[in-house]
Amino acid sequence: MRVNIYYGGRGLIDDPTLFTIDKISQVLDELHVNVERYNLYEDKSSISVLPKTLKEVDGVILAASVEWFGIGGYLQEFLDACWLYGDKENIQHIYMLPVVMATTYGEREAQHTLVKAWEMLGGVPCEGICAYVENHVDFETNIEYSLMIDKSAENFYRSISKKSIAFPNSSSQIKKTVLKSTTLTLTPQESEQLSAYVSNDNYVKKQKEDIEELAMLFNGMLGENGDSEKYIKDLQEHFVPSGNMKAVFEIDIIDENRSLVVDVDGDRLNCYFGNAGNPDVTAKLRSDVLKDVLSGKMPFQNAFMSGSLSAQGNFKALRNFDTVFRF
Repeated sequence: MRVNIYYGGRGLIDDPTLFTIDKISQVLDELHVNVERYNLYEDKSSISVLPKTLKEVDGVILAASVEWFGIGGYLQEFLDACWLYGDKENIQHIYMLPVVMATTYGEREAQHTLVKAWEMLGGVPCEGICAYVENHVDFETNIEYSLMIDKSAENFYRSISKKSIAFPNSSSQIKKTVLKSTTLTLTPQESEQLSAYVSNDNYVKKQKEDIEELAMLFNGMLGENGDSEKYIKDLQEHFVPSGNMKAVFEIDIIDENRSLVVDVDGDRLNCYFGNAGNPDVTAKLRSDVLKDVLSGKMPFQNAFMSGSLSAQGNFKALRNFDTVFRF
């Protein structure tokens, strides 16, 4: 027989939950049960892969420490991972003993949360241990409390050994009708592999970077058909020729991943998307800032002074941009 313990507290030395699960472990060891414990605060970076530890397990103990409200984040995260990546067919054969020790109000609600969550996952909850502890020393030295913990551990062992059945509950029907997953239908093996990817920070970071790069690429592609013509048209319509003005501006539109070249030579204007060989001014801005400039909401020089636009090169030419383009 195998039983896993998932401890959701912070590992504080005066946490009565630690005393309780230690007592339960002693009883199960004496009954020749293979017990393995997972301290979630130590495994917080890999909680998403922990559902794979439920394989070939007969029972689990979910141990929560209520310090101010609810079961705590680590244990909730573990249950979330079981819902997203766990093998539901395997979980429905696993018995669960809830252990909730509270140093504040809310132990009953926390226990109910664990039972409800395990029922939603399809597992079999057993009668658990739930208590409010004002003084951990008094609790741990109380012989009657220790005997009650021992008795609960023995009953948990009997439930697993005898394959005790539970009365049907409405949670199974709710799961069929309301709690339908909107994600892809994955096999247990695929879910386990996905959980491993999720727990890999480098993989997740790389995926985010790839998504951002693709978003910028598609924004640029979409802009070529719509905003491109409007940018150039606005510049042409508001161009005021100046005989002595000669400058090439290369405006890098950051979120569209492309550059707009504005070549002014006296009364001649040439605008296109690409790269200038040796621009007099290189500016970087976002498309929303460029639209504000072209609509007259913000002069080019003001965008630079406010930090919305960064530029390098000939700053005299930069100041003259608002002279030859009047929006």
